[in-house]
Amino acid sequence: MIDKSQISQILEDYDRMKLRIGMTASHSALDICDGAIEEGFPTVAYCQKGREKTYSQYFKTRRNQSGRVVRGMVDKAIVLDRFDDVLSPSFQQSMRERNVVYIPNRSFTSYCGIGAIEDDFRVPMFGSRNMLRMEERTEEQDYYWILEQAGLPYPDAIDDPQDIDCLVIVKLHHAEKQLERGFFTCASFAEYQEKSLALLSQGVIDQESLDGARIERYVIGPVFNLNFFYSPLEDADNRLELLGVDWRFESSLDGHVRLPAPQQMTMPIHQQIPEMTVVGHNTATIRESLLEKAFELGEKFIDASKEHYDPGVIGPFCLQTCIDKDMDYYIYDVAPRLGGGTNVHVSVGHPYGNATWRKPMSSGRRIAMELRRAVEQDRLDEVLT
Repeated sequence: MIDKSQISQILEDYDRMKLRIGMTASHSALDICDGAIEEGFPTVAYCQKGREKTYSQYFKTRRNQSGRVVRGMVDKAIVLDRFDDVLSPSFQQSMRERNVVYIPNRSFTSYCGIGAIEDDFRVPMFGSRNMLRMEERTEEQDYYWILEQAGLPYPDAIDDPQDIDCLVIVKLHHAEKQLERGFFTCASFAEYQEKSLALLSQGVIDQESLDGARIERYVIGPVFNLNFFYSPLEDADNRLELLGVDWRFESSLDGHVRLPAPQQMTMPIHQQIPEMTVVGHNTATIRESLLEKAFELGEKFIDASKEHYDPGVIGPFCLQTCIDKDMDYYIYDVAPRLGGGTNVHVSVGHPYGNATWRKPMSSGRRIAMELRRAVEQDRLDEVLT
């Protein structure tokens, strides 16, 4: 792991009045760019060839003669053969010369690899570099581990498929679609066998991933992704913010639920089992009587992160939850960085973040605001790793 003192040494050569905000051009990049522009930072998106036009053309910034942005949010789009080309030493050197601060998102950690980010990426990053690995379910100390340390609620695991006695979800990777999910639900061992065999034959999953899958009890209730922000620069009582809430559109699951049950039953086997590929997000609010419980989840997660991942979580993190019929939260996933659904708040901000700061406050803008305040207070070391 790159030591924080090494990042501090790199920062000594940075012109802190000319910081640029950089990110992998995917996932939540538009939110990051939009927020940076709002707070006066130039933006640079690192794109993969064939996927660059969103950033290099359609959302490219246009500035007037005084330098004010009048259109778009991406100042510079750098096109790479592969996303992980940002790891090359020469490319990192050019990033440091440009005073780039990198904002990690899920595409960055997926395409570049956690090990390389921990040990080889010598560019200052906003947030906690040492927490990114916990997002991988194959790790011994994954997010379930920290949830247990924190005493936070999460769905019970079932170790043996033969013990399935209620509705469960089987979590594993998709065999063909990189970075996507091959999840499926079932309510008995017989259904587990039937569906797994069907998905294996279709090439949606493979046996190795199935053997290592996590099976957990399915929480029946709506899904709420809680987009938090933790600021080490704020006073102790105000460090945790709930900026907003989102929920997902999943294909082909959302297409299935729009059909009446008799129609679903007539589908051929290759259409009967829905996939759960995230294709979009929408914004939501939570009834006010449940908000304090949401903050309690965030506080417990922060305390556990400080204990086990010094200095703990910094900036944005997302607790992905379900709420059951008794109005109890269950955390089924954790993002120790910017969540995937924050683009729904680009430009207009999050409902709760807007109310807290009395102006449009998206996650991307909150990151940029924290960076700006850290520069003004000479406290960049507290938010960069």
